Amino acid sequence: MKHRRRISYERRILLLILTSGAFGTILSLIFLWWGPYTAKVQWTLSMFLGALWLGFGFSAREKIIRPLQTISNMLAALHEGDYSIRAKRGKPGDALDDVMLEVNQLGTTLREQRLGALEATALLRKVMEEIDVAIFAFDDQQFLRLVNRAGERLMGHRVERLLGRTAAELNLAVCLDGDPKRVLDFAFPGSVGRWDMRRSTFRQGGLPHHLLVLADLSKALRDEERQVWQRLIRVIGHEMNNSLAPIKSISGSLQSLLQKDPRPQDWQDDLNQGLSIISARAEALSHFMGAYARLARLPQPQLQPVVVSQWIRHVTDLETRLPVEVVPGPELTVKGDQSQLEQLLINIVQNAVDASLQTSGSVKTGWSKNNQHVEVWVEDEGPGLAASDNLFVPFFTTKPGGTGIGLVLCRQIAEAHGGILSVENKPNAHGCRATLRLPL
Repeated sequence: MKHRRRISYERRILLLILTSGAFGTILSLIFLWWGPYTAKVQWTLSMFLGALWLGFGFSAREKIIRPLQTISNMLAALHEGDYSIRAKRGKPGDALDDVMLEVNQLGTTLREQRLGALEATALLRKVMEEIDVAIFAFDDQQFLRLVNRAGERLMGHRVERLLGRTAAELNLAVCLDGDPKRVLDFAFPGSVGRWDMRRSTFRQGGLPHHLLVLADLSKALRDEERQVWQRLIRVIGHEMNNSLAPIKSISGSLQSLLQKDPRPQDWQDDLNQGLSIISARAEALSHFMGAYARLARLPQPQLQPVVVSQWIRHVTDLETRLPVEVVPGPELTVKGDQSQLEQLLINIVQNAVDASLQTSGSVKTGWSKNNQHVEVWVEDEGPGLAASDNLFVPFFTTKPGGTGIGLVLCRQIAEAHGGILSVENKPNAHGCRATLRLPL
């Protein structure tokens, strides 16, 4: 069975218009032909009525179809990405003119959105090109679809020779499997070193893609190591010069004294005084080097169960200069090295007592549970911290005769136990608060 051919929309409109006017036209022709008119008048008026009827029908059809064709052309232009075409605006409140206005506004909105997307894409591409991190994008078949300039340098080829190749061909298949966040020791054609690898997924065109980011850690580690050595050499050199310069000066003075003939009457007093200074400076230098050795040779903690309440009360009982108030907390147990944790808390409590003795204040300590961690705190009523930014800088100290390694050693012990140590001024009172956070 054949389907009937569907009449087009334009023809249906024309037939509807002609049908609506057919009744009046036929009725006029009946009155005309039955009336007392000559044949010439009848044929002339009949042709005029027929032309008027058909002309009105086709004109009405154009009035309806032409705006629809204009809207269709505008929508087609928008579909093709041409947002410059605009419809002529008519009178406000007219239904057709309102449609034209909405289409114009749609074009303006799409144009602004397209410009925003193009600008955002251009910015993203610029950032990707300039960033010193290799970025690769693979499709679901592990074919490379995008790479930035750092990725080109890492692979040793231009982008034209990389796109379309598989991860296995680029020796990156290992990066698309396993843990999405890890550190790799890997040799690439353009560089060899340690890499921080991050992998994530995104969808494009409805298909999953892999985004691979490789950051070179070797250069950052080398720069940081060089800065650490520079700071260490500067500190050690400064401390040694402070001791060796007076030793050299006094040794020269004593040598000159012994070469004098005759010697002064009090030459023995001068000799004893000079040797005492040399001995004191040598002892200070030895004390400094011993403190550094303790910092550098901290052993790995031997983890055993440590009862928090017993640990804190044992440390506070060792402090005899000032009574330390203990605020009881819940019964908790942590895994740690008993001797190292005691040394950490002894240093913190001693610092708090030193500060409180300056202002005749008190010292409190306690502990509490915070989720899966225990927080041990020590508060003093001293003058507070004047230079909190340098507290954990090795050999920095504000106390006369201090070594500057106490807090550094404490932080090192805390981090070896998977914890965090912080020291800060109390917000609404004098003194400071040290907080040690350890996993339970």
